[in-house]
Amino acid sequence: MTTRMRAVSIGVAALALTACSTVQTPSKDDPWEGFNRTVYTFNDKVDQYALKPVAKGYVKITPQPVRDSVTNFFANIGDVYNAANNLLQLKITDGVEDIMRIVINTVFGVGGLFDVATLAKLPKHNQDFGLTLGHYGVPAGPYLVLPLFGPSTVRDGVGLVGNYFINPLTYVDPAALSWGLYGLNVVSTRANLLGASDLLEGAAIDKYSFVRNTYLQRRRYLLSDGHASSDGSLPDYGDTPPPNYEDADQGAAAAAPASGAARAATPTAASMAPAVPEGASATVAAPATLEGPAGAAAEPASAASQTTVPGGDVVPPARIGFPSLLRLR
Repeated sequence: MTTRMRAVSIGVAALALTACSTVQTPSKDDPWEGFNRTVYTFNDKVDQYALKPVAKGYVKITPQPVRDSVTNFFANIGDVYNAANNLLQLKITDGVEDIMRIVINTVFGVGGLFDVATLAKLPKHNQDFGLTLGHYGVPAGPYLVLPLFGPSTVRDGVGLVGNYFINPLTYVDPAALSWGLYGLNVVSTRANLLGASDLLEGAAIDKYSFVRNTYLQRRRYLLSDGHASSDGSLPDYGDTPPPNYEDADQGAAAAAPASGAARAATPTAASMAPAVPEGASATVAAPATLEGPAGAAAEPASAASQTTVPGGDVVPPARIGFPSLLRLR
């Protein structure tokens, strides 16, 4: 018994030391990387040995139409806090569209089992209380991996509290039914991500860095409402307007007979570059990539750790009740 207690004590001490360890060159967005990697490893093991096997069993015994209906049911509930956060951000049009989705799917979709609103061309939004805080200027803070909840930031971690009180599942009575619905939501979501997680395991050299960069990019993208700039602002072209490609195509067609003149008139990379004042230096930079996780932080990630992830390939980050492993999309 004494030997076992010593072994447990040593294990706990080792875990604590590992959690408090620091990396040699932490990134600006992830100053707590040593701690975050430890929690990420814990979450990954929980997913590997518990959640993922349950999700595979769920897929094996549940027909696809039933799984689709379960997904639609929880997506309809998700529109409740989408609407609430859009209205809190004074995005009235988006909030009204969310409310219309809820009404249509609840009434005509048999309680949300069928996504009739999407067939009616009503857009699906992705909002949570963390994005609402960011909308009003609350900084994201450092990247933070939460046990079971996964990728987050200090701001998004605080936002989980707001998400909990906005989520209708919180008010389901009795409590056992509420937790049962939360559990079914977790399993359903994880089952929908089995293919994505398998792809991640086979493609990512460092899964931790990939998930972190994807999450932060996605949050920035969501906070900027999809504007094409890493800091959420529209691009500034200065006094030089962006090239008009329609005019270029028309000019190319009209100049086809005069090949020599066409060559002279064809715009080059140098002629299409923005004007630079005399004496100033110009640097041609690759466009910033915004797609990704899930993101909302205003501070761009360092060039060394930035990972490009198409927005269409990233599932929005999970809200309250969705463990972190679900964000390993």
